[in-house]
Formats: sequence, C-alpha cells, structure tokens
Amino acid sequence: MGRINPKVLPGYGLSLGFTVVYLAVLVLLPLGACVVTALGMSASEFTAAVWSRRARAAYALSFGASLVAAAISTVIGLLIAWVLVRYEFPGRRLLDSLVDLPLALPTAVAGLVFSNLYSAEGWLGQFLVPLGIEAAYSRLGIVVVLVFIGFPFVVRALEPVIQSLDSEEEEAAALLGASRWQTFRHVLFPALVPSLITGFALALARGLGEYGSIVFVSGNMPYKTEIAPFLIVSRLEEGGDRVKEATALATVLLAASLLLLVVINRLEAWSRRG
Repeated sequence: MGRINPKVLPGYGLSLGFTVVYLAVLVLLPLGACVVTALGMSASEFTAAVWSRRARAAYALSFGASLVAAAISTVIGLLIAWVLVRYEFPGRRLLDSLVDLPLALPTAVAGLVFSNLYSAEGWLGQFLVPLGIEAAYSRLGIVVVLVFIGFPFVVRALEPVIQSLDSEEEEAAALLGASRWQTFRHVLFPALVPSLITGFALALARGLGEYGSIVFVSGNMPYKTEIAPFLIVSRLEEGGDRVKEATALATVLLAASLLLLVVINRLEAWSRRG
C-alpha cells in the first residue's frame, strides 16, 4: 500500500494540529516537567533518592510482583480466550463481557473488595488464614490483584488470533495421527506465541503502574509490601525536599514504562508480520 496523500483528506491539518496540541499539553508537558525537575538534582542527590534501600525494596516488589502476575495472567488469559472462542455454551457472551470488568471497575473498589475478601474475617480469608495462606496485606495479595487487572489484556490480545487459526491445519495434523496435545503444541501454539508475548508485556506494564487497587490490599509496609508508586505518593505527602525525591522515583518508573512501550510496539509489529 502506498502512502496516504494528506491533501486529499478533509480536515487533515486541523486534526493533526489538535493531535499535536493534545499530546503536548496532556502528555509531553507533564512528563517533561517531571524529568526536568529530577534533572535539577545533583548526581549524588538523584542516586540517593532512587537507589536507597527503601527504594530498591519497592522496585523489587513492583517489578517482581508484576512479572509473576503477568506470567500467571498469560496462562489464565490463554485458557479463557481459548474457551470463549472455541466453545459455544450458555452465558458465553456474558462471560466474555465480564472479562473487561477489571478494566472498567475503579481500582479502589477492586482493592477494597480483595482486602475484605481475603482478610481473616472475609468470605475466603476465614478459611485460608487458618491454613497459613494470608492473601490480605501481603505480597500474595498484590500478585492476586495484579492478575485480576492484567489477564484481560492477554485475553483480548489472543482472541482475534485464535479466531483466525486455520482449522484445516488441525485436521491435517489429526489425519497424520497427532494427538490433541501434539496438535496444539506443534501447530497452534507457535502461531499464538507473538500475541502471548504481547499480552504478557501489556499485563506487565499495567502492573508496574498500578496503585489504587494495591494500596488497599498490600498494607504498605516499607521493605515488605510497599510498592514503588506508593513510595512516590509518600514522598509527595512529606513535602519539602521529598518532592524532588518523588520526581526522581517517578522518572525511573517513567523510563521503565517507556522501555516497555517500545517493547510492546515491537512485539505488536512482530505479531502482525507473523
């Protein structure tokens, strides 16, 4: 396909101008201000802010929990997407619509629900806590919440790919004597890998930036259950020089998010080529 000639598109100039102004005012300007403020610190001040023991513990929990949750979301998302696309059953459309509920539900509501559900007096916690499984105010609770908000990205990334799979290839594999597992492993799974990786990256990026739901279920204990976004908010609330420390921490997370964005775009391009 050739390039679209902007001269033949009505309203091209106005639309382009609106897009540039929107991106500049609502995206680039706030992010640029954050970076400029952080760069105003000396190298020693910046290092002390972003690499303190408390900050390292928060990074480790944020990235570690997000990675674990994204991996679990990938498995769960694959199963759900496969069932929704390949099988017809009563309530399938309702179940499909519920997949997007975590994306529409206010994050604070999700956090309150999970903290109450898994507390010692909660519906599930009253059975799990005596067994030594404490999902409220713990790292386990953080992972559970991140899985809840992350798996819809995997499902939506996989559904169109599963729908486009050629059934003739499966039939040919079956005629050649392949079992269902062999057919899935050698015929279907390779086609799903690019979208699986894309869904994993999207769930990971969503988990790194999550705050509202985790703040209620984690307990926010420094060095134990404190995530990096909560540490930033804590620094902002302390005021004074701590505000610069908050911008420095935010700059680190911003750099990580931009890196993930580049990776996601590369993976999506790879998926389209596949």
